[in-house]
Amino acid sequence: MIKIFGHLAPDTDATGSALIWAWYLNDVKNKPATAYVLGAPNTEAAFVLERWGFETPEVLTGIEAGEKVVIVDTNNPAELFANISDADIRQVIDHHALAGGLSTKGPINITIRPVASTATVMSAIMPSEAMEKMPPPIKGLMLSCILSDTLAFRSPTTTPRDVSIAHRLAKYLGLDIPAYAAEMFAAKSDISHFSDAELLRLDSKMFEVGGMKLRVSVLETTAPQVVLDRKESLMQAMQSVAAEDGVDQVLLFVVDILNEASTLLLPNAQVKALAEKSFNAKTSDDVLLLPGVVSRKKQIIPSLKV
Repeated sequence: MIKIFGHLAPDTDATGSALIWAWYLNDVKNKPATAYVLGAPNTEAAFVLERWGFETPEVLTGIEAGEKVVIVDTNNPAELFANISDADIRQVIDHHALAGGLSTKGPINITIRPVASTATVMSAIMPSEAMEKMPPPIKGLMLSCILSDTLAFRSPTTTPRDVSIAHRLAKYLGLDIPAYAAEMFAAKSDISHFSDAELLRLDSKMFEVGGMKLRVSVLETTAPQVVLDRKESLMQAMQSVAAEDGVDQVLLFVVDILNEASTLLLPNAQVKALAEKSFNAKTSDDVLLLPGVVSRKKQIIPSLKV
């Protein structure tokens, strides 16, 4: 049995892509495979699973040496189990920059392509007959992954391939893309039942920049003021989360999907200095508005300087 999973703090693409590839291996390649998640999926991913009739995949809490695995939507060991290289990694399918650090038992298939979502990569490496054979719920997952990671084509990571595949899938499914994306983003924007610490870890990745360890979190929402109304408590939680997670600072970018801008919270002098250097800005408040900045992968991480 092959275990398929994405990164910690699973989002729509990590969750959906694992299920898509499990379908492909089982139904097309006749290879037994099961999709897992490495934690509770976020609210948008939960909505997508329910919308297309899927149970939430089992949460995988560890991996044993020699277990056969396929990794999707990441190639970064920091986003996986500490002993991931002890597993028998059979394949990596991703759309992020090469992080390095994975070790495999032998040569494997690695596909990393500069598109907006892992599901888009999968659409390219599956044979055309598999795409035709794909049942509607799997097509729904693929469309959802693409719309999530492109912010319905607003993100600068969006490529013509993402747009083309999304429109083909939506036509087949009889869906209006703006209307369906609005449902997804509304689900993503519901943060009422999350604690401050949970919000800071909800869509978060660890990076090291200039020797400083950072947890870089984004909250993509159509209602940014709901998040910003919790600004004071979120900034207080940043210190405890940083200490618990062994990082120097937590950065939180509140992404306004509709207005295509981000607000960075500035809880202390060190983060203010980082913000000024990274984004060539002057800070006089405890937030910094960044018009046009919506992508962690393409706009935020490459800009960070300490």
